[in-house]
Amino acid sequence: MITLRDIDLNLLLVFQQVFQERQISSAARQLQLTQSAVSNALGRLRRTLDDELFVRTAQGMQPTPFAEQLAEPVAAALASVQQALNRPEPFSPDASARRFTIAMSDVGEVYFMPLLIERCMALAPRLEIVSVRASSIDLKTEMEAGRVDLTIGAFDKVSAALYQRRLFRQHYVSMFRSGHALDGEGEPSLKQFLAARHLLVASLESPYDRVNQLLERAGVNADARFGVPHFTAVPYIVSATDLVVTVPRKLAERAAAPFNLRYVRPPLRLPGLQTNMFWHRRYNQDEGNLWLRGLMAQLFVE
Repeated sequence: MITLRDIDLNLLLVFQQVFQERQISSAARQLQLTQSAVSNALGRLRRTLDDELFVRTAQGMQPTPFAEQLAEPVAAALASVQQALNRPEPFSPDASARRFTIAMSDVGEVYFMPLLIERCMALAPRLEIVSVRASSIDLKTEMEAGRVDLTIGAFDKVSAALYQRRLFRQHYVSMFRSGHALDGEGEPSLKQFLAARHLLVASLESPYDRVNQLLERAGVNADARFGVPHFTAVPYIVSATDLVVTVPRKLAERAAAPFNLRYVRPPLRLPGLQTNMFWHRRYNQDEGNLWLRGLMAQLFVE
């Protein structure tokens, strides 16, 4: 049995050209080789395949039955290799129906998705944009496989295989309904802040877990009786109660107007929050991924 290791694939290019031209001289011109080089290549291929392949006649080099049988699959294989070696057609957002998957937190979905969807509907009406929860997947594995195109979040420890770009930094704010006791001028005092009743977001995702530790150390949750495991429900709860909740500023900015909420800087020293965009090095030059990263930067980089 002949394997690919037994044959120089360049010989198949010579075979294909001679099959098409039926003349050594014409095939040599098309391949930009000498006639002797083409003849030598045919000789090597004949010995490897143990068949004459082409016979010289008055009508030129005529293929043997085996060569006739070989011609179509060889042409298809060479065409596939040619296609694989060349980059695909340039990515065109206005025509593409590609599906992009972005991993992010629930806060990210609230902040990024509305504006991203709105812009994509205008620029790329056939494009699909879906999100997955970043905390529920193995980011490196999913991004390496191409099942996740981008990840957005405040992640401290990521694989070296992921490239990143900073989108923005933000601080934490304390959010409450309009007319709340803290809804005065300026930041509340620590005494006022601790006297308020708080809603706790018991997220285990970094870096929110660190913020919860600092709030607890300050005494915020000493008598807290209400909590949720994520941020999505927070605006609904604080808009209907006298609870105060500490959240990333971007969430407060999105929720303030629709839910008639106010927010202030808490009288505590809390760490800043840097949000980055991540992509796998395999797709660094992928035109679709490049376009999506550029759009995210245009919309959200500060």
